[in-house]
Amino acid sequence: MASDVYAGKATVSNGVSPEAQSAEPLAPLSGQDAGLENSSTNRPPLPAFVVGEDFAGMRSQALGLVGRAGWNGSFHAIRPSRMARLALRGPGWLQGRFLNDVTGAPLLPLAAQSRVIVSIGGKGGAIGAALRTPDRPVVQIQHPRQPLTHFDLIVACVHDEISGPNVLLGRTALHGLTPEVLKQARQRWEPRFAHLPRPLIAGLVGGSNGRFQFGVGEAARLGALLAKAVVTQKGSLIVTPSRRTALEAREMLTDLVDAVGGTVWDGTGENPYVGLIACADHLVVTMDSVSMVSEAVAGAAPVSVFPLPGKSRRIARFISELEKSGRIRVLTENSPHTKMQPWIVAPLDDTPALVVEMHQRLGF
Repeated sequence: MASDVYAGKATVSNGVSPEAQSAEPLAPLSGQDAGLENSSTNRPPLPAFVVGEDFAGMRSQALGLVGRAGWNGSFHAIRPSRMARLALRGPGWLQGRFLNDVTGAPLLPLAAQSRVIVSIGGKGGAIGAALRTPDRPVVQIQHPRQPLTHFDLIVACVHDEISGPNVLLGRTALHGLTPEVLKQARQRWEPRFAHLPRPLIAGLVGGSNGRFQFGVGEAARLGALLAKAVVTQKGSLIVTPSRRTALEAREMLTDLVDAVGGTVWDGTGENPYVGLIACADHLVVTMDSVSMVSEAVAGAAPVSVFPLPGKSRRIARFISELEKSGRIRVLTENSPHTKMQPWIVAPLDDTPALVVEMHQRLGF
């Protein structure tokens, strides 16, 4: 398979630049550095057309790539039916009637104003491939579930298990949490957390999806684990749930966290999610989201992953690789790591190296 592109890995066989092949970890690049080719000539940001299903993780990855590339684009949510996806692989005269967003508005007029298409996921890829022209390349994020030759570049994770001359692979999912973004978040949130006893333990909680379950039982186990750790370490606890966290699970977590003087974000005001990644001493993340885990390990804190009932070979491989590297620990039952004692880690983010290579491949 094509070798993965990331800081600290020497073997890169899919055309990555020599700079990315160094055995030494690459210095972190900011979003401005990744788009240096544009800024150095004082040209305005290239217009990008971003398309995918309206999921938080997909938005984070696609807009993270666009931002770090120095491009300018907004996300267009789509939901093509199975019939539409089949039609989109047909001739141009048939594709047009199915190139619409979730509201039914046509996508082609907006896409025609863009220099590059960024599509994500299988359904986003169906739209992206249909919008491709000789002077409007398509960068696909994640496995497109169709022939890879339909795209100019594919940026995916190692656990996607795809390869090809136009495929770039990294260990972590794309996102926009650059060192500068985290620095700004730290400056904004540290004063708000200053009164809290240390260590500050933070829970980043997802929810049930097609692969994993996070219900009341899982919330009870996670809440008890977090509560025990914060009492033992005489620290503080903040938990931020997601839109996918079921109400009953959220209520269970709130009861257990409140009992030890902690806080569960109630959905009002600013979400402390990025602030916690920037400021917490220890992060605990549920395993249902590759995007959440990838964003968590971009920070400086140790990351523990809370396993959930369910199955995904891809996510299991993703978690296993990060665990082997020492960047995360998995809180399996009877694990010695459930006490959440700290260990030495370094921020891990493969997005900068991928963006640099993407610029070189596209030529802009």
